[in-house]
Amino acid sequence: MNVDKIMNNLEKKHHGEVEYLQAVREVVESIEEVYNENPQFETANIIERIIEPDRVLQFKVPWIDDEGNVKINLGYRVQFNNAIGPYKGGLRFHPSVNLSILKFLGFEQIFKNALTTLPMGGAKGGSDFDPKGKSNTEVMRFCQSFMLELWKYIGPETDVPAGDIGVGGREIGFLYGMYKKLKGDHTGVLTGKGSNWGGSLIRPEATGFGGIYFAQEMLTAKKETFKDKTVALSGFGNVAWGAALKASELGAKIVTISGPDGYIYDPQGISGEKIDFLLDLRASNEDIVKPYSYAFEGVEFHEGKRPWEVKTDIALPCATQNELNGEDARKLISNGVRLVAEISNMGCTPDAVEEFQKNKILFAPGKAVNAGGVATSGLEMTQNSMKLRWNSNEVDKRLHEIMCNIHRQCVKYGKREDAYIDYVKGANIAGFLKVANSMLDMGVI
Repeated sequence: MNVDKIMNNLEKKHHGEVEYLQAVREVVESIEEVYNENPQFETANIIERIIEPDRVLQFKVPWIDDEGNVKINLGYRVQFNNAIGPYKGGLRFHPSVNLSILKFLGFEQIFKNALTTLPMGGAKGGSDFDPKGKSNTEVMRFCQSFMLELWKYIGPETDVPAGDIGVGGREIGFLYGMYKKLKGDHTGVLTGKGSNWGGSLIRPEATGFGGIYFAQEMLTAKKETFKDKTVALSGFGNVAWGAALKASELGAKIVTISGPDGYIYDPQGISGEKIDFLLDLRASNEDIVKPYSYAFEGVEFHEGKRPWEVKTDIALPCATQNELNGEDARKLISNGVRLVAEISNMGCTPDAVEEFQKNKILFAPGKAVNAGGVATSGLEMTQNSMKLRWNSNEVDKRLHEIMCNIHRQCVKYGKREDAYIDYVKGANIAGFLKVANSMLDMGVI
């Protein structure tokens, strides 16, 4: 495999799709050695087959606002690879959504899902629709129109979408209601459902919980724990909420959250009622964190800045892609950071990852750390298919086991001679081998 040749050809075909190309480069560089050691992969042209999606669906979504005006948004579904199970991945409703971002997320999802060992392929979808500031009826009309197109291409054994940024329980409910009406079936075709109608317990917290369980394993490997560690988080949605809740339970002090308006620094720590306050922030129709600084004493609000300038032991990006760059990484390193784990998807830029690895800072990528959300979605699919519901302890136990197993896979393929664990390489190789060998077993299809 010639990485530069592959990337040059891909850039010609998909020029300008920066996020997608970045995600592909990270994987092909990581797996180059193991790929070349297995000539059967080259014979079957596995890499060229795996880096292109099986299909890309794009459609218009007309809907009517509360004033009677007709609006048009774009809808997408990128079905990337189903070698080990039905396509699985979230739907994102946000103005930033474009094909490059969805292809990057769908590509990452292939390997993330493979790491869970659950039978799920990789996909992603969404729209440039923004639910912020919309009434419930406007969101409902949009979701129903979106599903009028999407329902033809999904199903419990075909493609199982879930939530993501901008798609929570409300949106999943509206989407599922229209799917059920159109299809006439009550199946587990969407995950993240309401707890009254097939949803799994702890699903909202699962991505954050899973990220902390993975980071806990990283610390354990170094004979350390979360107790008395200072933790900086970005974001303030479900992911940051779940991470803050679990990390504080394990004895850590959470000192930051952030939004598009800036970040909060709370030297006393974000715990108890302060974590509960995150739910109020998340539920509000404003994408800002500044109200936290009004609610509690001794809190600093840093307008227009990111939380990576504070002194912290552990940094956990929980918001969006490329939110932590090389300059941020250097600040964290100079301030003594010891562990960085992406609970967001591809939360760090390549130069940031390079800085962490060069300085032997413990670093793990989103496709491993972030897998708790889709793992719990897979557990929801299992519960739906068996027509039963596990209690929260059972789900949490299974989630913990999955995250510990993912960590073991990363260590197996990422441990270097100098004892440093390259979690990026380990995650990519472990996920790739599972998918690539499954593709070989099924022939060229």
